[in-house]
Amino acid sequence: MPAQDTNRLNGYACPGKGQPLKLTSLPLKTFTENDVDIDITHCGICGSDIHTMDEGWGHTLYPATVGHEIAGVVARVGTNVKNVKVGDRAGVGAQCDSCGSCEECQSGNENICSGKGGMISTYNSRHPDGTPTQGGYADKWRGNSRFVFKIPDNMSNEDAACFFCAGVTTFAPLKRAGVNANSKVGVIGIGGLGHFGVQWARAMGAEVTAISSSDSKRKEAAELGAHNYLVWKDANDVKKYNGYFTHILCTSFGTPFPWKAYFSMMRPNGHFIMVALPETTLDGIPPGLLAMRQISLEGSMIGSPKQIREMLEFAAEHKVKPWIQKYPMKDCNEAVQAMRDGKARFRFVLEN
Repeated sequence: MPAQDTNRLNGYACPGKGQPLKLTSLPLKTFTENDVDIDITHCGICGSDIHTMDEGWGHTLYPATVGHEIAGVVARVGTNVKNVKVGDRAGVGAQCDSCGSCEECQSGNENICSGKGGMISTYNSRHPDGTPTQGGYADKWRGNSRFVFKIPDNMSNEDAACFFCAGVTTFAPLKRAGVNANSKVGVIGIGGLGHFGVQWARAMGAEVTAISSSDSKRKEAAELGAHNYLVWKDANDVKKYNGYFTHILCTSFGTPFPWKAYFSMMRPNGHFIMVALPETTLDGIPPGLLAMRQISLEGSMIGSPKQIREMLEFAAEHKVKPWIQKYPMKDCNEAVQAMRDGKARFRFVLEN
């Protein structure tokens, strides 16, 4: 990438819906004494990036530099910053700021900030100074130190990047729902999110069943640590697991969605955790099963800074590791197309 002034980034931005990413110089937010500059070494590709580039979730602030699985090296810190220093390896996830003063922020739930401006996303949002937020398909990132996290010494930047969205998106709700050695956890979808979900649940001590639409990922699921493998299109498999799971983590959503089959496999008072975010509504939920088994249907939004720190420590201790394939940053258009084509096994990571 070409040299730049310290207040701009060079990023591969999407100029408009349906258009390829283009190397673009864009302004960074005004630096404050609470901020951190990171020289980006790696950025994971997330399905959220594609939803945003395609305006699948609503209006996009073009030109948009996506990417919210950022890892790099701290290049500058403000005088108020205490959690990282220049030279540290650090990362940023899907959130880059919050109001800091609402009830949610004050109680350690910054990821669901309800204050003025709400949760500020790492891209396709605006910093408090009005500057559009820009993500990690770039050479530099700048933002609030509260959402910057030191990478454990035994974790590489290329691996760490994926934890900051896919990792915490699956870790946080499993921890919140009390997954432990007495749990029987089903993970729907063995992909970018699901391959983390299997590993987290196994490391938390649970019995883990990988749930897929076909046999195609049976071998990978076993390598990730799944004890069992269930094909939801197989009626005999579904019948065998009737009333079995204490938790189901849903990381993949297709239409039509087999709510009845999944709910039939849940124990009473079980937790059905939805971390997939489709571009459609959740139609077809069977109210009878939901009520009769007292199933808790739960949503989850990434994780709080405290949960991200806990996740990184847990991953380092239990050797949870993403399966990644790397692309040079300059080949981001090729990598995004491969992501669209479903070729990831299981996360793509861009490298500067």
